[in-house]
Amino acid sequence: MNVIDTHCDALVKMQIAKRERNQLVSYKNSEQLTTNLMELQKGKVIVQFFAIFIKPYVPTERKWEYALEQIEIFHSEIIGKNPSMKHIKHWQDIDKLREGEIGAILTLEGAEPIGNELEKLEYLYRAGILLIGLTWNHANLCGDGAGVPNAGGLTSFGKEVIKHNNKHGVFTDVSHASVNGFWDTVEIADYLIASHSNVRSLCDHPRNLNDDQIKSMLDNNGLIHVVYNPPFIHKKNVVKISDLIKHIDYICALGGVKNIGFGSDFDGIKTFVSNLERASHYQNLINELLKYYSEDEVKGFAYQNFLHNRPRNFHTTMSD
Repeated sequence: MNVIDTHCDALVKMQIAKRERNQLVSYKNSEQLTTNLMELQKGKVIVQFFAIFIKPYVPTERKWEYALEQIEIFHSEIIGKNPSMKHIKHWQDIDKLREGEIGAILTLEGAEPIGNELEKLEYLYRAGILLIGLTWNHANLCGDGAGVPNAGGLTSFGKEVIKHNNKHGVFTDVSHASVNGFWDTVEIADYLIASHSNVRSLCDHPRNLNDDQIKSMLDNNGLIHVVYNPPFIHKKNVVKISDLIKHIDYICALGGVKNIGFGSDFDGIKTFVSNLERASHYQNLINELLKYYSEDEVKGFAYQNFLHNRPRNFHTTMSD
């Protein structure tokens, strides 16, 4: 069954290898990447989102440089060297994918690289950014992230960024937002997504969504893509696919069967769900879900919910 995955950190992993080890990581088949081309093909991933993420230790004045370098790596190493990888710059480009092609979408995880410059934001739109999370775990000029103690909400600049996202048909991602930042976002954003978050009632972690947040996402046609990072799933040493499915069950019980998707966080996590350690293992999750949900429901989780709820209401004719 086809899959759309809304979050991976392959770009930052490739950048670190280049900068710190002077090593060009082959996107085609490098074992270092759990979302390399061969992994995606085996897992039947038809669209993979690639996050531009700048590590906190990078000096503020160099964050834009690092972001541009990740975009260059995306074009030279992922798109340029792998003809089957197709850059999706507009939502309707997904519908143009042919058999055997995989769509690649750029996102921004944390708006630190743009500082407070809307000109840089506009550049990213032109570069094909289709999803922006205003914060990572820390605070920036857009607002407070999920890891900030006693966090506040969005700044006036952060709210301006969301208005620009609306104008350009770009998702605003709440996965790393503080609770107050989440509520500020819901008031403004036309296109809401939690690209890689789970249920806080099942696993009390600030990166997860509480019941009121989940209900608000559903009321506003937002998408909730579950993440495979064990600390966000269950507080135990060995986490299984069945533990992840409990989060899907919970969201469904709140009325979210048409809002669920997948956001693995592969290449950004260091521990793994058993039998779901790489993108090639995606069908293990699909097969387990088919034991409890109808094929149509699982197709919804895997890719159709996203396609039906993407900005500007573009639809697809793709099938398995």
